[in-house]
Amino acid sequence: MYEEITFERIMKRMLARIPPEYDKREGGVLYNALAPAAVELQNMYIGLDWALDQSFADTQEREYLVRRCAERGLVPEAATHAVLKGEFNMDIPVGSRFSLGLLNYVAVEQIGVGVYRMECEQAGEAGNRQMGSLIPIGFIQGLTRAELTDLLVPGEDEESTEHLRQRYFDSLNSQAFGGNIRDYQEKTRALDGIGGVKVYPVWNGGGTVRLVILDASFGRPSAELLENVQDVADPERSHGNGLGFAPIGHVVTVEAVTEVAVNISMDLTLREGWGWADVSGYVDSCVESYLDELRRLWESSDGLIVRISQLEARILDLTGVVDIAGTTLNGKAANLLVGVDEIPVKGEIHGTAVNWVLP
Repeated sequence: MYEEITFERIMKRMLARIPPEYDKREGGVLYNALAPAAVELQNMYIGLDWALDQSFADTQEREYLVRRCAERGLVPEAATHAVLKGEFNMDIPVGSRFSLGLLNYVAVEQIGVGVYRMECEQAGEAGNRQMGSLIPIGFIQGLTRAELTDLLVPGEDEESTEHLRQRYFDSLNSQAFGGNIRDYQEKTRALDGIGGVKVYPVWNGGGTVRLVILDASFGRPSAELLENVQDVADPERSHGNGLGFAPIGHVVTVEAVTEVAVNISMDLTLREGWGWADVSGYVDSCVESYLDELRRLWESSDGLIVRISQLEARILDLTGVVDIAGTTLNGKAANLLVGVDEIPVKGEIHGTAVNWVLP
């Protein structure tokens, strides 16, 4: 509405109120006298349009969306620290610090002989990405091996504006209360390292609840993360006693999503001088990116579909690729439907490449 009120429109309306016998041409005294006021009025309308956007949750900027969410007791989820498994040739002091690349890690708990939970000091997803040899920041006598070997609990970045906006609208559409589905969803998602959850009530008789979870990197969660969620929801040692967030009488079973490897075969026509070795890395990245997009939709889906047309469209955009044909997924020339509790992951990719010769 307000964005349509321009300087020219304001000037036209103002000049229309002046009798015609006066000089209203641009550059004249009257025009020059009214122009500064018209500019300020235009700026006022722009400000009003911005203020109107900040009045509604669907158009608010982050600062004002956070204030709107606070009215319903919602706050942005803070970034969390990745927790990884560190393996050493000896026991080390808890609190020992190490570096790998640009990140630092600290030993927070011993979980075995020479095995520790290592927490990344930098919050966010950056701590999920690196495995390998650690360099001690302080001297440790006798240390000859220090290595990050596995991701236990993925770190998460601060909640995005759009995710927070969706949580706000979700809070209006359904009310979490006393162990209903919405209550389980909210409490499970709020835990560190969780990227998605599906709730199955009364799945094995009255009072039973099944939670299937996806980790924050949208992959299969580690055994430690599953155990953490189980302990917080309904500890196995005292099922149904209400010692977790599950109400008294609810027996909760926490399970991980199942990974389904997607093996891909294709025939590529490439530009002259190109070979499979030149494009295979880009094809791998393209496939992984597409499957990651699908995994992010898992929580709200009743079964993901890996589509040949989507894969081919992405691969055709790669430099050097002229055409693609004969694509199969797990040996079949058809789209691949994975189960409701399954996610697709990249398997083996086989490509046959021929060169395109100009006619």
